[in-house]
Amino acid sequence: MAQAMRPNTAGSLFATDGKPHPLQDTLLGVTLALGAIAFVTAMFHNLHLLSSWTGLVGIFTGAYGQFISVTTRERFFLIVGLGASAVGFFLGMAHGGLFGGLW
Repeated sequence: MAQAMRPNTAGSLFATDGKPHPLQDTLLGVTLALGAIAFVTAMFHNLHLLSSWTGLVGIFTGAYGQFISVTTRERFFLIVGLGASAVGFFLGMAHGGLFGGLW
């Protein structure tokens, strides 16, 4: 008996509801970009201002993105960006903080 094949999107990490989410996708991209910048620049002591500020902004954008996220894909990548932002923020704070060297 022939049956119609349907893709199994219920268990997929990249499952979506088929609707566009422009605000959530923008917050996702911004959080990932800020997290990557904060994480990479946290490895250098003299870039603590950049890593701490981008990490802090990345934490706030990721937290708001989590609050309004709709799909599992958005939540997964927001957590990745939040983690990278937090690591960059904390290492930036350990290397001199948000205003270190400016006062």
